[in-house]
Amino acid sequence: MELKQMTFTAVFLEVPEGGYSAYIEEIPGANSQGETLDEARSNLTEALKMILETNKILSQKNQPYGLKSYREPLSFA
Repeated sequence: MELKQMTFTAVFLEVPEGGYSAYIEEIPGANSQGETLDEARSNLTEALKMILETNKILSQKNQPYGLKSYREPLSFA
């Protein structure tokens, strides 16, 4: 999955126990953590990719049987 043309707002919170908690404001459930800011950023990117891939798979499985569908790329510049 390519995320090059989309921009999201990542929020990183320094936690008292050490490390960072992170989430993406625009995507509910897209959250992660890491010992360093770089690790939290990398983990959050992976979490977002997994959420989008999973949503795509679930959407295809839940498509009503017998209906004609059309798929095409939708890009945001």
